[in-house]
Amino acid sequence: MRGRLLALALAALLPAAQAQETLRERIKARMEQRRAGKASDAPAQGGLQELQVQGRKVLVHLPNGYDAGRPTPLVLAFHGGGGHAEYMADDAHYGLQKKADEAGFVVAFPNGYSKLPGAKFATWNAGGCCGDARDKGIDDVGFARAAVAAIKGRFNIDAARVFATGMSNGGMMSHRLACEAADVFRAVASVAGTDATASCTPSRPVSVLHIHAKDDDHVLFNGGAGPGAFRDESKVMAFVSVPETVSRWVQRDHCTAPPQRALDVPGARCESHTGCADGVTVQLCATDTGGHSWPGAPSVRRGKEAASQALDANDAIWRFFEQASP
Repeated sequence: MRGRLLALALAALLPAAQAQETLRERIKARMEQRRAGKASDAPAQGGLQELQVQGRKVLVHLPNGYDAGRPTPLVLAFHGGGGHAEYMADDAHYGLQKKADEAGFVVAFPNGYSKLPGAKFATWNAGGCCGDARDKGIDDVGFARAAVAAIKGRFNIDAARVFATGMSNGGMMSHRLACEAADVFRAVASVAGTDATASCTPSRPVSVLHIHAKDDDHVLFNGGAGPGAFRDESKVMAFVSVPETVSRWVQRDHCTAPPQRALDVPGARCESHTGCADGVTVQLCATDTGGHSWPGAPSVRRGKEAASQALDANDAIWRFFEQASP
């Protein structure tokens, strides 16, 4: 009798167990569908795709009209110290995705080193600056090389037209890449970040553009760290002046011709050094105002001086990169 009752009880429980198992399967299937959806969310072009490189994110924007059958130029854009990839990728602040769509290049936004879970307040080890990336000796040159390799492994990139640009500490990182990864980067452009390397022996001549506001209160035009730099002075350095930075590259690239005025408009001037080895160019663009910002930017951080509109950094940088292309 007991056995019969037990069998009846088990029979009654079986549909409930089967229903629970079916529910589990449905939940599992839905989770798998969501994962698959997230993996395929990244569009073939437009928007941002995220790559993981050495445990760090790299956001990649493919220009409208990207053709996987045609090699495309690549620009790595390095955020400033204390920033992060998403901020550099925000067109409200920099406009680089829009410029990539107009000009037809792939733009990638790597994230610097950060000990925070959200990877914000990140810095780059550009040599003498900045922050934890410098203090911990992070190999950001190796990371930049790996980022380029990862992007080339996924998209059709023209290896002869790979460039680097950056803001502030990110601009300093671009200078370091010209020193230590000239075999990868055809030309670099730094905005508001001077040369922070202690030594520099490029494997080949490399074209360098430097853009700086004369009233920058972070990285002072004539050298030193201004009142707007990191609150903790130990996290930065006595910044090299803009004239010294340009002079170093003129010497490294063996430029012999006197500088020529390339742009002269109210509020901005550019001078180019030509007659350099292998036909490269060293150029300086200086704005009268704008403080520590990206010239032409539509907006800046709250409380900061508005960016100079006398020069559009994106236009100047891409024009310089195009001229440096083989």
